[in-house]
Amino acid sequence: MVGLFWITEDAVYVGAEPVGTASGVRLTEGGVETLGEGNGAFWRWDEVQGIAVSDLVVRSAGRRLVSMAIDSLVVLVTGDGEFPPAFTVHVEAADDTVAVSALPAVSGGIYLQVERELSGIVLDRLADGGASVGDLLSWRREQADDSTPRREEREALLRKWSGE
Repeated sequence: MVGLFWITEDAVYVGAEPVGTASGVRLTEGGVETLGEGNGAFWRWDEVQGIAVSDLVVRSAGRRLVSMAIDSLVVLVTGDGEFPPAFTVHVEAADDTVAVSALPAVSGGIYLQVERELSGIVLDRLADGGASVGDLLSWRREQADDSTPRREEREALLRKWSGE
């Protein structure tokens, strides 16, 4: 996981990779696909005009840590936990704009502001042809394991992919 992206060897998901009938958005070298029950659209990259996210829970690093600690304490005391809230991915094409729910891939469902901002730039660059899903896939294929990189490395990758 890097920023908003769950990266596998053959696809990039905005948010967590959906399982079963869960909804989500998959980015491949061929285009953008919405997944899940009631979804199932596909656009080639030359048809995509924009990809944006909304309803994302974002905090500073300190506030994120406090929120996650409180959530963990509630689960420990009550035994009751909840899934993090979904966010919305908006795919804009020449013929339509589609909104799809996606689950966050990050632990606790809370993203850091800098990763959210850089991920938004990467989505803009993917939509306008300034970046390629292949760049993200190449990084994943070069990794020895499936672990999530440390925060500094994630930010460096997002800066590279965003052209900063």
